[in-house]
Amino acid sequence: MKTTLATVTLCLVVLTATGFPFERKGVSSSGGATKEKRVQYAAWDDVNVIAHGLLQLGQGLKEHVDKTKVQMRDVYSKLKIFNHTVTELGKESHRLQVKGEAVKVQAQGLEDREGQLLNVTAELREKADEMQQERRTMMEKISQLEEKVDSMLQGDAAHPERDSSAKNSSDAHNIQMMLQTQNRRIDELVERIKLQQEKLDKQNVRIRTLQSQAQESRQSSSSADASVRSASVEQRDSPVGMASDCHELFLRGQTTSGVYTIQPTNAEPFKVFCEMTADGGWTVIQTRQDGSVDFDQLWEAYKKGFGGLNGNFWLGLEKIHSIAKEGGYILKLKLTDWTGDVASVHLPFHLGGEETKYSLKVQKVGTFSPLESSLGTDAISGLPFSTRDQDNDRKNDTNCAKHLSGGWWFSNCGRSNLNGRYFQSPPPKYRHQRKQAIFWKTWRGRYYPLKYSKMMIAPAAILRKS
Repeated sequence: MKTTLATVTLCLVVLTATGFPFERKGVSSSGGATKEKRVQYAAWDDVNVIAHGLLQLGQGLKEHVDKTKVQMRDVYSKLKIFNHTVTELGKESHRLQVKGEAVKVQAQGLEDREGQLLNVTAELREKADEMQQERRTMMEKISQLEEKVDSMLQGDAAHPERDSSAKNSSDAHNIQMMLQTQNRRIDELVERIKLQQEKLDKQNVRIRTLQSQAQESRQSSSSADASVRSASVEQRDSPVGMASDCHELFLRGQTTSGVYTIQPTNAEPFKVFCEMTADGGWTVIQTRQDGSVDFDQLWEAYKKGFGGLNGNFWLGLEKIHSIAKEGGYILKLKLTDWTGDVASVHLPFHLGGEETKYSLKVQKVGTFSPLESSLGTDAISGLPFSTRDQDNDRKNDTNCAKHLSGGWWFSNCGRSNLNGRYFQSPPPKYRHQRKQAIFWKTWRGRYYPLKYSKMMIAPAAILRKS
């Protein structure tokens, strides 16, 4: 374009210099002035060059105008889009401001309600303490009455000749009536204490739920304010991630035990049974309550899991590992015998992956209690999991899983196995059958088949709160 303009300019200069006629004055020999007219015209080639240059100039100007129109249309379109975006951003900012103010109001209301609930809880605790004191007073009175009855009986034994049967009968009747009254009073107090304790538990759960909701509301409010300040052009919603375990579900407000879906870090989602307590949520990994499910399974079954989450089941070694692989978890065992007695064991643990044969390592500080030692002592250095088709136990000449039954973290076959065969009461007659049962040696012995077992895991922080 610049070359064309230069060419046209040069041609115009030439045309100006040579293309127009002009007059020239001359002087005669006699000294008189004579007028001589001399007209010159531009050559035809020069005219062609100038015409060609003008055509190129016109064509170039037309192309430049067309290109400028296209650019102006693009700029106009972008301005329309920008104006629309600014309008939408203003609306979104206003909406977020309104939402942030509403969330702040809601959070303030939750805080007020939380304070009220804390006051109610304190009152209920005071009432429970008063009832406990009253119960202790009643027990002291009963003890005094029992002492009086004993002294009376001893007095009668020392003086059999004393003819006071009518008096003794009356006293015994009165004492019996007093004891019955006191017993009824104690039963009523115990029942009231139970009701108050249930109310306290519900209030604690509600308070934790409200605290969690208030925290989420504060976070939502902060996020809304940050969104308004940053005023990002692109606004898009992202779904809330799934909880990594049952305790996280509890912190999000879930307080009812049941089946939920979780998704641990770097794992696919799967269903679990959550046991919600007043202190948090426990992820159940095993339940034995009857003999409807055969636990004498192979390695692949124990790896993936089997049974039904609402009955007898084994969650699966890979799923347990995906939850507790980072450490900092507690393994809780609940055991029940056939007389109704219950035992509970808590062991801090770490579970390795399949490359370690899902080795269980108990991380205990200090010495183990007798109840904990059935598994904890052997698992200090790590116990790999064994099944009858994968013998990983420490007994060289015996496959413990095959010799006993089911899959377990066996050491030398004889200390514990909660995945053994389920036997109804009364147990089998022969010892070699009874040792294949569900047993915990340091509680009821190796040859006592247990009635019920449940295994659960949760972050160690759940015990520090309880």
